[in-house]
Amino acid sequence: MAEFKLPELGENITGGDVVGVLVAVGDIINADQDILELETDKATVTVPVNSGGTITAIHIQEGDRVEVGQLVLTMDGGASNGSAAPTSESATPSPSAPVSPTTPAPQATVPATFNLPELGENITGGDVVGVLVSVGDTVTVDQDVIELETDKATVTVPSSVAGTITAINIQEGDRVEIGQLILTVAGTTVSISAPAPMLTPAVLPVAVTPTTTQPATPLSHSTTTIATDPIRSAVPAAPNVRRLARELGLDITQVPVGPSGRINIYDLKAYSRQLNSGAIKLAPISTPVPSTSSTPPPPSPQATRPAAVSKSLPDFSKWGEIEVEKMSGIRRATSNQMAYSWSAPRVTQFDKADIGELEALRQKFGKRLEKSGAKLTITAILLKIAAAALKEFPKFNASIDVANDSVIMKKYYHIGVAVDTERGLIVPVIRDVDRKNIFELAIELAELAKKARDRKLGLEDMQGGTFTISNLGGIGGTNFTPIVNAPEVAILGVARGSKEPVYNGETFEPHLMMPLALSYDHRLIDGAEGAHFLRWISKALENPLMMSLQSW
Repeated sequence: MAEFKLPELGENITGGDVVGVLVAVGDIINADQDILELETDKATVTVPVNSGGTITAIHIQEGDRVEVGQLVLTMDGGASNGSAAPTSESATPSPSAPVSPTTPAPQATVPATFNLPELGENITGGDVVGVLVSVGDTVTVDQDVIELETDKATVTVPSSVAGTITAINIQEGDRVEIGQLILTVAGTTVSISAPAPMLTPAVLPVAVTPTTTQPATPLSHSTTTIATDPIRSAVPAAPNVRRLARELGLDITQVPVGPSGRINIYDLKAYSRQLNSGAIKLAPISTPVPSTSSTPPPPSPQATRPAAVSKSLPDFSKWGEIEVEKMSGIRRATSNQMAYSWSAPRVTQFDKADIGELEALRQKFGKRLEKSGAKLTITAILLKIAAAALKEFPKFNASIDVANDSVIMKKYYHIGVAVDTERGLIVPVIRDVDRKNIFELAIELAELAKKARDRKLGLEDMQGGTFTISNLGGIGGTNFTPIVNAPEVAILGVARGSKEPVYNGETFEPHLMMPLALSYDHRLIDGAEGAHFLRWISKALENPLMMSLQSW
């Protein structure tokens, strides 16, 4: 019997919603055959199986939320793409397998326990929205026992043990963390499951003893002053938690560890609330830390930033009728990405380009392209101009590596174009813009925009961008300030062109002027550089012949 679990789908993608199951129980499938269609935060993709066989069970259905590593189907004659248990110690030993007398496998002579397992990358726990079993029920392996709402989705959690339930240690409404005890069973012979990974005494903070098992109150202490402990240098926290701490201006070494043995997002928020309310106070940053080594380094810039104030929303229904809608996956991803991008210091500069001559050429030659089902748009022309500008000003095609105090200069020119869809803003990326002519770019741009609106974009269509163009000219408006799509360092915004009076030295003449806005990361790009870059693009739009003379 082989198991197929949802494999890694791409960078920062932890799962998706099932929009179609392409096989059925009893089907004979081949390796690399697509078995389900999945809508992630970024795109709709098909998922192939890694080996062939006969399907004996399908563990998901249309509409389910599935996470990376979750069991999708079982089949005869195939090869598993992942083990059923996280460690060999938690698996039931085969009756025919000899047990070494020096390392006997401990049997469940005491009730077996089921702790909350790993749910996916960067997921530390969730809120219990449903308990699907009761004391006295007989539970089997892989039977769903609780329904959990995480930061990313609502998921059902299957049991890894079998037997009669003797105790349920959580209830609806509780907050539970990875490794926390969920239920106890009796009446089955299994190996005693290895406990969830916890901090060893060598790295536990000496000032905090997590004796409570109530996850709803991760900060149960009433300490008035907290000083940084040198033992806390190895902070048990995931990368997304560390990033949030930096964005909130919190020193993560001062955040108490919750019952799970790791600092999670809820620990940070609770700590920030107590810090802002005055319930706890920080020792001055300059307070020396006893040490036999040399003087500790100065605090990081993040440690000196003020903590953000977190406020809960009022009950809006007190003033009138409301309707609450859940965010779509794309809207959630956009929200998270924009919050991350907003954390960088940025500047927006404005300019205008006289595109009268360019518009005449666009109208003249655009008819040739219409035969291919595409249009010669200003955006397609801007793609070519932007690629040339990025070669002229390489800083705008870079990324900042803060962790290593370095700048990554990219030698390729992949430009993203913001596309408005009914599900929200999507930014497909056109690759190697510098190597394609304007007609090729216009055709590819039309194809990608259609795929975006039809939910047919693949993950590779939206990754690897070095610069972004956002054109709102088709909608209207005069100016706007686009947000840089980090880790890129610049974005070009375009508004609708309109006729304006321009003085020629003797009188005013009507000219077609197009507003431009350039936002950039001020950590890398100075104001003068931003002005030169935007002026260069304006001149290129005003002098279309340059595109031929300079072989763009």
